[in-house]
Amino acid sequence: MVRLRFFRTPQDEAFACVEAEQGTLLLDVARAHGLPLHWRCGQGTCGTCRILLVHAKQPALFTPSARERNVLKRFGFAASTEPVWPDRPDTWRLACHVSVGSEDLDIHLPEA
Repeated sequence: MVRLRFFRTPQDEAFACVEAEQGTLLLDVARAHGLPLHWRCGQGTCGTCRILLVHAKQPALFTPSARERNVLKRFGFAASTEPVWPDRPDTWRLACHVSVGSEDLDIHLPEA
């Protein structure tokens, strides 16, 4: 099981700490635990479930799906259409496209 901590802002303490199995979508984890992660479609088209991630392997590179990349670009949360992106704490992701990996994660929700 992987430990996931949820934050509202970088300055706040975690408001939730849960464990999840590898391969589970972060959106599904949030929904299962009743966490306040906003979402509408769950399909990666609306951009509502955007999050910021912090983990031990940063900085690194990752390859977002074409859908995630296009949605984040369309809504102004990403500037690049390149196939490989930097994985940094300030890189927006979609919770419906991010699966739990092997590393503990800190998940920052956008301010309402």
